[in-house]
Amino acid sequence: MSHYMQKYHKTILSVYEQVMQEEQAIGKAAALMTSAILDDKLIHVFGPGGHSNMGAYEMFWRAGGLVPINAILDPGTAVQYGAKRSNHIERLHGYTKAVFDAYRISDGVIIIVNAYGINSMTIDAALEAKKRSVPSIGIGSTTFGKNVPEGHPARHPSNKNLYELVDVFVDCHMPYGDAVVDFEGVEQKVGPTSTLANCFTINLVVVETVRQLVEKGYDPPLWMSANIPGGDESNRKYEEKYGFRIKHLL
Repeated sequence: MSHYMQKYHKTILSVYEQVMQEEQAIGKAAALMTSAILDDKLIHVFGPGGHSNMGAYEMFWRAGGLVPINAILDPGTAVQYGAKRSNHIERLHGYTKAVFDAYRISDGVIIIVNAYGINSMTIDAALEAKKRSVPSIGIGSTTFGKNVPEGHPARHPSNKNLYELVDVFVDCHMPYGDAVVDFEGVEQKVGPTSTLANCFTINLVVVETVRQLVEKGYDPPLWMSANIPGGDESNRKYEEKYGFRIKHLL
């Protein structure tokens, strides 16, 4: 195994170890999600930015994942409609309100997952959640937010960071710059960390939510893989219950 592969491996493991130290924040985030499930409310998940969308995908219709997940999959930042277009949209101040209206975000809890935590859609999502009195969980990197200067084009006009605005923030500890492996004579590093950091953090919150539900004597609503025997049958009851409440389920 090359030195470069080893460096990437060690860095990812280091990120995971740092996230594991966020036990208190993870517990608080899980408590919000547990409360929403017990109240028969939805957990909305929003990844406002190109690859941040994968955070919403990771929680949605997932083997071993929670059922009442309303993934906000707005095409504005979906890279298949244009990578540079996605970049423009995530910087478009005011766009998020229309997305929230389209998904009828009015109760439950919302998870805003963006490792960078600075773009206009991300900050507007946190602000819009407050306006609608929807509890918010942020997943992102304080290291990144603290190192991007005010006035940078990627920033929201307020220059705020996600971690400053949400009700509960869980640090995913993505290193500044995202990519972490450098080669001599190559200016740009390779080996991005943001998606792995986001998804690991999200799944820890899910695991802790299930633990809290079980502790309260509640049978957690979980999807079974549709690719194994019994999967379709197990999932059908949830499809019938949530099919007309979760926008992208059916």
